[in-house]
Amino acid sequence: MVSLKDIADKCNVSVATVSKALNDHSDIGPATKKRVRETAEKYGYHPNGSARALKTKRTYNIGVLFVDEGRSGLTHDYFARVLDSFKRVSEEWGYDITFINATSHNMTYLDHSRYRGVDGIVIACVDFNDRDVIDLINSDIPVVTIDHVFDNRIAVVSDNIGGMRDLVEYVHSMGHERIAYIHGDDTAVTRNRVASFYNTLQRLGIKIDDNYTIASAYRNPKLAAKYTKQLLNMRKRPTCILYPDDYSAIGGLNAIEEAGLSVPDDISVVGYDGLYVSQILYPKLTTYEQNSEEIGRVAAQSQPGLRSEEHTSEL
Repeated sequence: MVSLKDIADKCNVSVATVSKALNDHSDIGPATKKRVRETAEKYGYHPNGSARALKTKRTYNIGVLFVDEGRSGLTHDYFARVLDSFKRVSEEWGYDITFINATSHNMTYLDHSRYRGVDGIVIACVDFNDRDVIDLINSDIPVVTIDHVFDNRIAVVSDNIGGMRDLVEYVHSMGHERIAYIHGDDTAVTRNRVASFYNTLQRLGIKIDDNYTIASAYRNPKLAAKYTKQLLNMRKRPTCILYPDDYSAIGGLNAIEEAGLSVPDDISVVGYDGLYVSQILYPKLTTYEQNSEEIGRVAAQSQPGLRSEEHTSEL
């Protein structure tokens, strides 16, 4: 195994100079840094993680807490893209990623985080009312949450209010006034979207029919199909249906086809998230594209050791 001393001997400099060059210290010149780094890469030098942790008091390990109720794991269309971006940016900064769970040795999320010695944690797609989650957030471990805001933690939040407003305004501009909304589970994201849906309808002077708003679940095409059939059977059915995500919208499209109706001739359908699948359907799905790559990048850059100037980033 190649050591710092080996690199120092090859470059004819001290071990301290090699260490500073690899850690980008300002008192080492660009030419020396370049020579040291090229030599380290050539001979396959990798820093000793344990030694670095002892010296810096940091493990360069970031935990990820991601608990999808649908148990889709990393096949989750939307959060998989967010977490992939988070992982790529974190690794570029020299961090490793560890998934946190509560099943290892019957540990709580907090216990597992401490056991793994993570420098910080990103939390996405969980039940934020879970006692274990709250204990973790209130601990001394730095935490970044995605799409949920706590007073004492950094949060990266999608502009769900603006997204829903833009969708309703677009649908209205296309001539629709009988607009239905099959929305997701009761979360902060859903509450913001539903409030924006009602507020935008009211501002546009559209009569609000509460029967057009139905509570469903995210990423559940079966439920979406069930509630779509319910809307289609109304005496005065909507001319456009909004869905909580693109995946659910597919369930709605299937129900509409089974009813012998055509999109967009008989009824219009709108999704949310802007997934790849929405653009290969025929006809293409109208949807609101969330910048999942940017969300992941900001979440990574908000971690310990990475620069963060805001407590809340809205995307």
